[in-house]
Amino acid sequence: MHRARATLPIRRLLALAVVLAVAGAVAGCSGGGAVNVDPNPNKPFVLAGVSDLTQIAQLTGPGAVNDTEAAAVAGTDLGSMVTIDDRTYFIFGDTFGERDPESIGGQGSNWRSNVMAFTTDDDPSDGITFDGWAPSDDLGWAMPIIEGEHDANDSTGEVTKIPTYGFAIGQTLYVQYMSVKFWGEPGAWDANFAGLAKSTDHGAPWTALDDPQWPGDSNCIQVATAHVTEQGTEYVYFWSIPSGRFGGVQLMRVPATEAAVEDAAAYSYFTGVNDDNQPQWSADMGAASTVIEGTIGELSVMWSDYLERWIMTYSDGGNAYIREGITPWGPWGDPIEMARASEYPGLYSPYMSPRYVADGGKKIYFSMSLWGPYNVFWFSINLDKAS
Repeated sequence: MHRARATLPIRRLLALAVVLAVAGAVAGCSGGGAVNVDPNPNKPFVLAGVSDLTQIAQLTGPGAVNDTEAAAVAGTDLGSMVTIDDRTYFIFGDTFGERDPESIGGQGSNWRSNVMAFTTDDDPSDGITFDGWAPSDDLGWAMPIIEGEHDANDSTGEVTKIPTYGFAIGQTLYVQYMSVKFWGEPGAWDANFAGLAKSTDHGAPWTALDDPQWPGDSNCIQVATAHVTEQGTEYVYFWSIPSGRFGGVQLMRVPATEAAVEDAAAYSYFTGVNDDNQPQWSADMGAASTVIEGTIGELSVMWSDYLERWIMTYSDGGNAYIREGITPWGPWGDPIEMARASEYPGLYSPYMSPRYVADGGKKIYFSMSLWGPYNVFWFSINLDKAS
C-alpha cells in the first residue's frame, strides 16, 4: 500500500529552500572536495604578488580570542587544519600548561607533545573561536593525540612527537607525525621516523599505527596534504620534506581509502613525467624526484579556485612565502614573500585551509606561529592576480 504524498504549503516550501541553501553553504565551505588534477604544465603563472597582510587575532595563549589557558594551553605552536563536515580541527605541537611571562619559545610546565582543538566557526574574518579540545580530560584540559616519550635531547631516544599535518578519509581522522630524537641548531632537528595516528571518534581517542612508517633520514618526515582525483581515482597527495627546514619538496600519493592509507605498500612516489606530461609513480621511495628545491619548512598546500592554480605556503627559518604551482608537481613559480621576520620575529608554519577564504578566494586566511610568545596567530592576505 502506498501512502499518499502530502503537499507542502508554499511558505513551508520557501522555508525549506532557505534551510537547504544554508546547509549547502555550510557544506560548501568545508573545503574537503577532491581536486581534479590537470597535468598540463603549459599554463601561465597568474599570481603576480600578495598584498594587505593583516594580523587578525591571537588564537592561543594569554590574551587570545580563545581561553586556551583553561584547557592548560598557555603556549603552543603549529596549527595545521583538517575539516570534516562543519568541524575543523587545529593540530598543535609541543604544548605547555604554564609558562613564565618572560619565557621565549617552547618552555614551561605540564608539557604535552601535541594537542588538538576543534571549531565550527566558519567566519574567519575576526579570528577563529574554538568549541573544544579532542581529546580532553575531566578538567577540560587538552590531552595529547599521541604522547612523546620526552627522553633527553641526546639522540638516544625520543624527545617528542610533533604532528605535521592531518587529513580525513570519510569520518576518520589521520594525523601524520614525526618522532623527534634531537633538536639541534635553529631550524635543524633529527627524526627517528614519521608515522600516522588515527581517530574514528571525532578526535577521541587516538591510536598510533604500526604501518606505514617512513625512515627518519627520508624526505617524508613532514607533509602537507590534499585530496585529488587523478584519472578517475581519488588519492591523498602528500608534499613532503625531511626533518628540519633545509630540504626540498617531494611528492607521494595513496588511494583515498582507509585500507590503502594504512598499508605502506599502497604508497607511491612521484618520479617525473613522461613525454605526454603524465605523472609517473614508483613504489620505490628512493626513486622520488624533488619538485621544489630550496629551504622549505613546515609547508601547506591547497588548490586556489581564485587562481585556478595550486598554492603552497612555507617558511625558510626566516620569512614566510607563497608559491604558485601549475600542477601538483610543478612547475612551481618563484617564492613570493608573505611575511617578514623583521616584522614578525621568529615566524614559522603558515598553514592554510580551503575552508577559510573570502572574496571568491582572493583573500586567504592562515595560522602562523611566532616563536617568542610561542603561540599561534591568525592572519589574512590578498592574492593579486595578473591582469
